Amino acid sequence: MIIAMWSGPRNLSTAMMRSFGSRGDCSVIDEPFFAPFLKATGIAHPGREETLLRHETDPFKVEQLCLAPTKAAYSFQKHMPHHMVEGFPLDWTKTAKHFFLIRDPIRVIASYARGRESFEIDDLGYGAQRRLWDTLGRPPVIDSLDILQNPEASLEALCAAIDIAWDRSMLSWKAGARPEDGAWAPYWYKSVQSSTGFVSAPETKPRLDKDYHYYLEHVQPDFDVLFENRLRL
Repeated sequence: MIIAMWSGPRNLSTAMMRSFGSRGDCSVIDEPFFAPFLKATGIAHPGREETLLRHETDPFKVEQLCLAPTKAAYSFQKHMPHHMVEGFPLDWTKTAKHFFLIRDPIRVIASYARGRESFEIDDLGYGAQRRLWDTLGRPPVIDSLDILQNPEASLEALCAAIDIAWDRSMLSWKAGARPEDGAWAPYWYKSVQSSTGFVSAPETKPRLDKDYHYYLEHVQPDFDVLFENRLRL
């Protein structure tokens, strides 16, 4: 069974990949449609060349990768909705268990800007995330801040929402890189590769440079809809 997590960038998504990967019944796939997205759009992105060289760029072959049987009971797949450009296959999603991972856009924009100086609003993924959430029938939504504030209660609630057994092994993992980490890991995964569990929730929001206020105003409405429909602990 596929467990498809749909997240924007800088949303705690790689830590969630570690969390599910620590279960004995989960295999893991890291953003399989990223390479096809880069090839189709021509977007310059950190790790672009490495990604195109190392990963499958045909979205229909990626679909087969997503559907491929595994020895594990679950195939946990980390996906980003804005990678699913027009014409990319979605039939593979019909039998999957889905959930959406969100994060306050102020925190996302501040974090994203540290890793990529120039980017577009669509790179933050909020519009695509909300549209796909509607398309997939409004699956469960979980807020990353809730996970950081109370990992056990949040993950237990998430497991119940997607109808899988809760497993306490999701609360911790071994530090280091993983074979499943994408070719872009050196640009984005340094923090999570040194972690062994979910870090404490930040007490304050970062200050957002005025140059990014327009981004915030644009994405806030989509975030608000998803936030209003999040799992309540």
